[in-house]
Amino acid sequence: MDPGTRQRQIVEFARARGRVEVVSLADELDVANETIRRDLNVLASRRLVKRVHGGAIPLETAVFETGLEYRSEVDLAQKHRIAAAAAGQLQGAETVFLDEGITPRLIAEQLADEELTVVTASLLAAEALANSAVTVLLIGGRMRGRTLATVDDWAVDRLRSLVIDVAFLGTNAISLEHGLTTSDPAVAAVKRAAVQVARRPVLVAAHSKFGQSNFCRFAELAEMESIITGTELDADMADRFQQRGPTVWRV
Repeated sequence: MDPGTRQRQIVEFARARGRVEVVSLADELDVANETIRRDLNVLASRRLVKRVHGGAIPLETAVFETGLEYRSEVDLAQKHRIAAAAAGQLQGAETVFLDEGITPRLIAEQLADEELTVVTASLLAAEALANSAVTVLLIGGRMRGRTLATVDDWAVDRLRSLVIDVAFLGTNAISLEHGLTTSDPAVAAVKRAAVQVARRPVLVAAHSKFGQSNFCRFAELAEMESIITGTELDADMADRFQQRGPTVWRV
């Protein structure tokens, strides 16, 4: 197998499995461990995978996005801490936007006893609040099966007609060079609208999203009031992001 074919196979394995290991790949592809390490380094330089101890995990791109099952397992303890910290920063907010994704859904669980109006495009967040005291406004539009959230003009137009106290937004990637980015232009449009109508845009993102970039930019760092992430994010990196404007909370 030539290197190009082997590297494409490794990317396919990583995307299907969520993680690949050097030793098991070497055995499966019948090559030396060092060959796999070189392949992973090449793929990391192309931003197709991220090297981790003993192997690699796939990075999201314009043509690849992880599903809910994967997101509900990765960095889960950290996401619970982020959600609890986010719910503690309402600061008297009466209207809240919850983005699509697992962390906003966990925030929804934290808000169930609050007297709030929650606006969301996420069926997961709406479901979490179904039997709560919260008033839920579910934005219509085309549903994306991968994230169970709505997008396109119906969602964007409805958001643009509102003024929201605080928006809790997720992201596929965040970097100093490119700000907040995501894979799908339709998703980016919804996120962008939420940033524009919120008095306080707040990013909630696990440490693994930092230092990465994706296809569609929906916000600059300076547009975020704050960023809530985990203590797993290096303190020096957190400080570099904070220097761009938002307060960075490591929880």
